[in-house]
Amino acid sequence: MFLEHKYTIDELIEGCRNGQRKMQEMLYKLFASKMLGVCMRYATDRMEAEDMLQNGFIRVFKKLDDFRGEGSFEGWVRRIMVHSSIEYYRKHHKMMQVVDIETAGEEQSVDPVAASNLGVQDLLVIIQQLPPGYKMVFNLYAIEGYSHKEIGEIMDITEGASKSQLSRARGILKEQIIKMEGKRYEYVG
Repeated sequence: MFLEHKYTIDELIEGCRNGQRKMQEMLYKLFASKMLGVCMRYATDRMEAEDMLQNGFIRVFKKLDDFRGEGSFEGWVRRIMVHSSIEYYRKHHKMMQVVDIETAGEEQSVDPVAASNLGVQDLLVIIQQLPPGYKMVFNLYAIEGYSHKEIGEIMDITEGASKSQLSRARGILKEQIIKMEGKRYEYVG
C-alpha cells in the first residue's frame, strides 16, 4: 500500500517557489474548493468563477515570493482571489457606478428572524442577483471585511459611493428576503 507524504504549507510553498509542478498541484488542490467559493461571489456563473480561480492561482504562483509568512497563507491567497476576481469582472463586464448622496450614509437592516429561516444557498442566490457594483461592494464589505475606504481604492470609486452601493444592496436583499419568506408562508397555509 502506497501512502502519499503529507507536506506542510511551508514545504508546499517552498516547492512551488522552486517550480515543482507536483507541489503546485498539491497547493492548488488544497485551496481550490474554498477559493472557488470566493470567486463564485463575484462571478455571474460557475464557468466564470472557474476562470477567475485559474487567473487567481496563476497570480498566486507568480507572487509567492511576495508572501513573507506574516499572517495566514490562506488569507493571503483569499485576498489575491478577491482582487483577481474583481479585476477579471472589470475586464469582462461593464459596471455602472451609482452614487446617491442623500442615501450614502443610511444603513438598512434585515429582519434577523426572516434571515434565519433562509438557507445559505438561498442567500447566495439572492446575492448573485444583485447588480454588479452592489454585489461587489456587498461582498467586499459584508463578507471580506474591507472598509469603505479600502473598497473605494479597490474599485476606483469614492468612499461615499461605496456606502451608497452597500445601502442599496442591503435594501434589495431585504426586499428579496421578505419576498422569499412571503412565498414560504403561502405554502404553509
